[in-house]
Amino acid sequence: MALDPTTRDRIQSLIDGSPVVLFMKGDRAMPRCGFSAQVVRILDGLVGEYATHDVLSDPEIREGIKEFSSWPTIPQLYVNGEFLGGCDIVTEMAQSGDLEKALKG
Repeated sequence: MALDPTTRDRIQSLIDGSPVVLFMKGDRAMPRCGFSAQVVRILDGLVGEYATHDVLSDPEIREGIKEFSSWPTIPQLYVNGEFLGGCDIVTEMAQSGDLEKALKG
C-alpha cells in the first residue's frame, strides 16, 4: 500500500523538527512497550533532549512510519533526518559506541 502524501509530509515534518526523533509506543515519561522503554533508557543516558511521537495516539503515523522507513516495527529512531533502526539496532549501536557518535555527529 502506498503512503498517502499528506501522511508522508507529516512524518517528514516530525523528523525535520528535531535532530533526534523517536517514533514509539507511549511517550518518554511513560513508554507503553518494553522495546520503546529500552530505547528511551538508552537515549536518556546519551542525550538530554530528543523528540518523541506516540504512534498509539496517531494511527495514520503508526502505519505510515512503517511504509516511510520500510521497517515493520516500532520504535524507530531518526538522527539528523536519517533512520537508524529499531530497538535491536539501537541497542547494538549503543553497545558499540556508534550511537553516541551518531548523536554527536
